[in-house]
Amino acid sequence: MDKILVTIVAGLLVGFIVWWFFGKHTAKEVAADITDNRQDVNVIVSGGYTPSTVILKRGVPAQITFNRKDPSSCLEQVVFEDFGINEFLPQNKDHVIDIDTSKSGEYDYACGMNMFHGKVIVK
Repeated sequence: MDKILVTIVAGLLVGFIVWWFFGKHTAKEVAADITDNRQDVNVIVSGGYTPSTVILKRGVPAQITFNRKDPSSCLEQVVFEDFGINEFLPQNKDHVIDIDTSKSGEYDYACGMNMFHGKVIVK
């Protein structure tokens, strides 16, 4: 009986690990609010980025406000390689980053250790 129970638990753990690393997870996508010819969107940093995908309108000045809730040192930095942005995110405070919307495209960003990812889509 013990062997059967251990086999079932091991199988469930292996299945969970496979799903966690290789499963298709849905990503939340949000379009920025446009007010007074300016786009703004808030991103919460807690075990990743929420929303993980931000949609911006081309040619309209944009800002992303990051608020890091997670105390992890990995998430204390955000890097937009395409824009040359590498900034520190203070914990429990808003940190505003201006985004260049002059060109359409998809621009990835990540934490300092490149473990957590997000995306900016300029349309």
